[in-house]
Amino acid sequence: MRDPYLVTALILLATVTAGLLRVFVGTARVERLLALQLLGTTTVAIVLLLTVGLQQPVLADVALVLGLLASIIAIAYVRYGTMRTDNDSPRPKQ
Repeated sequence: MRDPYLVTALILLATVTAGLLRVFVGTARVERLLALQLLGTTTVAIVLLLTVGLQQPVLADVALVLGLLASIIAIAYVRYGTMRTDNDSPRPKQ
């Protein structure tokens, strides 16, 4: 009965790799921010699926902490712009 949860967690883990690609290769800051938010949400979902699949209720607390960290990271990304690239800033018209 636990196998569907573990298989679903594995499928979501594959989507995390695609999201990481978008974070590192994204063309605009907005794309990177949305991919980062998606990664945080997906990670929480994976940990919750593992909570049920492995029958380890302690992992629910880990998922809660990861959810809080994901929102803090998004706020820090917007506030400080740590992943800024040259093509993100508008260029003056000549």
